[in-house]
Amino acid sequence: MKTFAIIPAGGKGKRINSEIPKQYLLFNGKELITYTLHIFQKSHLIDEIIIAAQHEYFSLLNEIKQKYSFTKITNIVEGGLERQFSVFNAVKSIKANDDDLILVHDAVRPLLKESILENVINAAKNFGSAITAIKAKDTLIKGTDLIEYYIDRSDTYYVQTPQVFQYKIFLHAMEKAEKENFIGTDESMLIHNAGYRIKIVEGSSMNFKITTDDDLKLFEKLISQF
Repeated sequence: MKTFAIIPAGGKGKRINSEIPKQYLLFNGKELITYTLHIFQKSHLIDEIIIAAQHEYFSLLNEIKQKYSFTKITNIVEGGLERQFSVFNAVKSIKANDDDLILVHDAVRPLLKESILENVINAAKNFGSAITAIKAKDTLIKGTDLIEYYIDRSDTYYVQTPQVFQYKIFLHAMEKAEKENFIGTDESMLIHNAGYRIKIVEGSSMNFKITTDDDLKLFEKLISQF
């Protein structure tokens, strides 16, 4: 059984005040995506890494691959208009068996712990589909300018990545979504749409997605302590 790590990196980072996508911003002289790739390069659980990105960043990614000896990167593929198209392009570029695992992780979640990675992979091996998520801690409300109602947080989670699925399950879910023109905000929505159950594995607040300028500042502060 092999585990393929797919890193969708085609986002343009519109919520960040930057001329280039946030995954290529420099921190301590290294591109943000480099921190993420290092997690999977060093893990004995990962066999191959496939990156889906905008074509204009292929040369930079190849430079990163060579500079940091990311030997597990086997493909860099063209990203699509939607995240799931990028991921599907990556899936179509590999040769996998039905029981192999497809892991998807955001390029801009650079602080994933090895223990969480191991837990979610093991859960997918046993269950077929697994995601990382953290229990909602804050009071949750629904509304726009005014509060409409409160949401019960006892069984509410914030979904993260990695998300891991058996290849046969993932491929079926992707093909079904393509046929139905169904667009999900993450891979788990496609799996759920295809009728599969998904195991929830505890994530971490440290495994946050860098989305805003404040997130960038927090990451910069955190890595300065390493």
